[in-house]
Amino acid sequence: MKAGTVSILLLLFTYSHGLERGKDYFKEKVCNEYNILGKKHFHSLSIVMNSRKYSNATIDEIMNLVNKMVHLAEKCCTAGADPDCYDNESSAFSNKSCSPDAPFPKHPGIAGCCTEKGLARKLCLAALRHPPKEFPTYVEPSNEEICDTFKKDPQGFEDRFLAEYSSDYSYAPLPVLLNSTRTYLSTVRTCCASTQQTTCFLKERLQQKPIQALTHLSNKACSIYTLLGKNKTKISYLIKFTQQSPSLPFENAIALAEEASEILSKCCANLEENCIQNEIKIHIANICNTVCARNERIKTCCTAKDDMGKYLCIYSLPWDKHPEVPQAPSSIDEGICRAGSEVDIYRYISDVARQYTRAPEALLITLYDASQAATNDCCGQPNPQSCFTEKNSQTIAPLQPLIVKGNELCAEYSDHTFVEFLKRLKENAMPLLPPGILNTEDYLSALVEQKTNYVSKCCHLNAPPAYCGMQVAAFISNSAVLTPGRRPA
Repeated sequence: MKAGTVSILLLLFTYSHGLERGKDYFKEKVCNEYNILGKKHFHSLSIVMNSRKYSNATIDEIMNLVNKMVHLAEKCCTAGADPDCYDNESSAFSNKSCSPDAPFPKHPGIAGCCTEKGLARKLCLAALRHPPKEFPTYVEPSNEEICDTFKKDPQGFEDRFLAEYSSDYSYAPLPVLLNSTRTYLSTVRTCCASTQQTTCFLKERLQQKPIQALTHLSNKACSIYTLLGKNKTKISYLIKFTQQSPSLPFENAIALAEEASEILSKCCANLEENCIQNEIKIHIANICNTVCARNERIKTCCTAKDDMGKYLCIYSLPWDKHPEVPQAPSSIDEGICRAGSEVDIYRYISDVARQYTRAPEALLITLYDASQAATNDCCGQPNPQSCFTEKNSQTIAPLQPLIVKGNELCAEYSDHTFVEFLKRLKENAMPLLPPGILNTEDYLSALVEQKTNYVSKCCHLNAPPAYCGMQVAAFISNSAVLTPGRRPA
């Protein structure tokens, strides 16, 4: 690992662990790293860190915060600075953050932090973080625009890129993100000074493709891990592996899912430079050894030249279209209350995913939540059998037809062009509209738009879990109105 990277990771370690040990330790380590890195690198790193923490902030809010942090370090971390400088300046900083017109990133937790005093307030503010950004907003300019902007204002270009890119990939492991931004800016400096800019950018982008793929995939995976937690991430991967390869035995699918969630648990917040790369290499080998004999699509992916190529190929595979499986179980019962029966819920979800390979993951996660809740409520009851009967009828069984409809809707979306999908959706919706609607066309258009928004974002593997989870409620409430499938006679 390069010396510069070591210093950067030490600083990141300082920020996270210094918060736990108090202001003197925090001041000492921040000042030490500021003096090691120098103002420029400290400035750049502060942009990355704060853009990761506040991924929904504006660039002006990020730069106001960064400039204040750099000013604090510059003023209080030099030789001969007043011993109380850091404490006084950081106190003024936290007080300003609590002002209604503060120019810093907004966060709903700020109000709670601002009820605290002194160090407690500072630590509370420092611990705030926005949730992952599920829909990236950074759009890379053309080569000409990049170089024109860079030549006019190199520092401004770098600052804006670091802020926008880091906010989009805020949950990629830090070593991965830093490597990605460093190589990109190096490319810009090199190619914008070249007499053959187009050729230079093409060559550099081809070389950097594995780095960018790792950044994208690890950010997506770690975002899911953050949103769902370790156990539900395992369920998510179980659904993915099952829907991609429904012939894969449950025991193999759950083992691979558990391995995937363990990797994220180990590497998402890890500062080791190659943690995620090393773990993915082992994981890919296990996938290829386990699944290839049963799935020609994954077997083809496993012939790629490198591990990242294999992983990207497997990650990008769509659902299996032709499940050939027995009927899935319709409910869970009191037998699940025995010791060690958590695996029975996993098996139940896997069986449903195996039968409905194109049902949105968010619906299957909802089924898992309902099954888990029923287990928690019923297994301590004097009469668990009657409790499960009630829960099945009230919360679990009603989800079954919705999963069927979701599977059919996503199959329609996957198997047809978008124009044909819209046409079929409208045709199937017309006979089902409630009677007495005055503005039939407006009502139909609104329903079609709602369904289209849902399927375009949620009818594929690796769909954004938070957005699709929120949309499930809307999908459930309107499920009886738009039923895909055959055209009306």
